[in-house]
Amino acid sequence: MLVTFITGNEHKVKEARDIFEKFGIEVNHENPGYPEVQGSIEEVAAYGAKYVAEKLQKPIIVDDTGLFIRALNGFPGTYSSYVQETLTNKGIIKLLKDEQDRYAEFRSCIGYCAPKCEPKTFLGTVAGEILSEERGNNGFAYDPLFYVKEYNKTFGELTTGEKDECSHRRKSMEKFAKWYSEQWTFTSKTLLYYLKQKIGKTFF
Repeated sequence: MLVTFITGNEHKVKEARDIFEKFGIEVNHENPGYPEVQGSIEEVAAYGAKYVAEKLQKPIIVDDTGLFIRALNGFPGTYSSYVQETLTNKGIIKLLKDEQDRYAEFRSCIGYCAPKCEPKTFLGTVAGEILSEERGNNGFAYDPLFYVKEYNKTFGELTTGEKDECSHRRKSMEKFAKWYSEQWTFTSKTLLYYLKQKIGKTFF
């Protein structure tokens, strides 16, 4: 099984390959770019997947990921990448300086689409809190700020293995991988049945 992952983020590519390996899914990587529409994280992922699938004429996945902070009404949300580049983690810390509610969610939405088909989306979330200072040197972007109570660590302090166990992207990618494997198995069985009917059982 093979799928093409559309992203310019090498961290995401490595994470995808690690997760998909146990499902027998190979990952190609391309980055043609695609327009991001305004809307929910599911709408952004679905639009991007359909756009690129039609452009490249092959099955692809995209990942739209965001940090949703409750005290900021879900900000930065689908604008997380832009906010990380402009405000950085220091800006997020300033926005929450006098805020008691530190609850936040990382959300990852995998959008899958094949040419001339409608897209499907797979959402994964992980709950945590935003700290008032960065902790840890692992991961990237908001990871040093995002505290996970179950581990008593930030994403920036978790090892790659620990983060893979609980990450939002793992959850969304595993949902997709299970579905994709089932579709592949069903298609293979259907094709085999068809060939048996057409060519004859003795051939097999």
